[in-house]
Amino acid sequence: MTKADYYELLGVSKTCSVDDLKKAYRKLAMQHHPDKNPGNKAAEHKFKEISEAYQVLSDYERRAAYDRFGHAAFQHGGPGASAGGFEFATGFADIFDEMFGEILGGRRGAGTSNRRGADLRYDLEITLEDAFKGIEKNISIAKSVACTDCKGQGAAPGTKPVDCPMCKGAGRVRAQQGFFTIERTCPSCHGAGRVIQNPCKTCAGTGRVRQERTLAVTVPAGIEDGTRIRLAGEGEAGMHGGGAGDLYVILGIDQHPIFQREGANLYCRVPIPMTVAALGGTIEVPVIDGGLAEVQIEAGTQSGQRTRVKHKGMSVLRSSSRGDLYVELAVETPAHLTKRQKELLSEFAEEAANNKTHPESESFLAKVKDLLGS
Repeated sequence: MTKADYYELLGVSKTCSVDDLKKAYRKLAMQHHPDKNPGNKAAEHKFKEISEAYQVLSDYERRAAYDRFGHAAFQHGGPGASAGGFEFATGFADIFDEMFGEILGGRRGAGTSNRRGADLRYDLEITLEDAFKGIEKNISIAKSVACTDCKGQGAAPGTKPVDCPMCKGAGRVRAQQGFFTIERTCPSCHGAGRVIQNPCKTCAGTGRVRQERTLAVTVPAGIEDGTRIRLAGEGEAGMHGGGAGDLYVILGIDQHPIFQREGANLYCRVPIPMTVAALGGTIEVPVIDGGLAEVQIEAGTQSGQRTRVKHKGMSVLRSSSRGDLYVELAVETPAHLTKRQKELLSEFAEEAANNKTHPESESFLAKVKDLLGS
């Protein structure tokens, strides 16, 4: 009986990449796995075929032999055949490993004991002024660092880890279950492939110790709230000499008593006397870089009007430019009047009634009259 073409079985082209091959196998293996198709002989046969195809094509040398000689490469001592023939690691655990092993931190197997350390997070609160001008902050953080006595290897000075006697250094062991050969992580070395016979006394064989570190964090001018700054290699040290993770510093900007920020622009609300709003004049408002800025008030200014002070906002990240400052004017009604002040305002009110000095109020009253009249 003629065997099906391996590429056609997996639905891939002869020029497909290893990743494309793996994706195709994952999809078909999950579809035809015997555990999902109990008693289905056709599915079991299909599963065997795609597993055989994947085992050949995922191996560089076997794939090259198959591309040149076809199925004959593995028959009667052909150039692609091995002394023991094919061994199919097609148990469900292996399919799960194929699908999720990389997501969970890399393929399980030899070398997992020196996996990269975990990333760390540090929340750093700064003021709006710090965000405007930029600042360097020192932070203290407790984390795992490589043990200096064993240089992170976990073995006592003068000794080295040895190959695991159970898996012979492979990190995985195989067990025959009927038709299938199931491959699992070695329970003795937990996939490391090596064991430590004489652990370091300082780190108890882990290759790392707990330590408090002080780090300098450079916060650039114009930084936004919630920005993440990455310090490469400043996270947790890896087990048994594995590389260190990263430290992520998350910036939080404290609420300011005067300014509100929107991007590069700043906003503030400034009360002005009724007389200044009516007659016009000049007021001074604070700015983020210190000092005061003069703002001209036009005669007849109404509460809620805004005026812009150019280039007095926040710094723009990685730029020499700045945003603007928007000042919202709030006309303040005088309180705690003296007798004389009340007399003057009464005179003003009588005079104003005949001079139409409140156009907005008069417009509103006109609309009310029209509404009531209709």
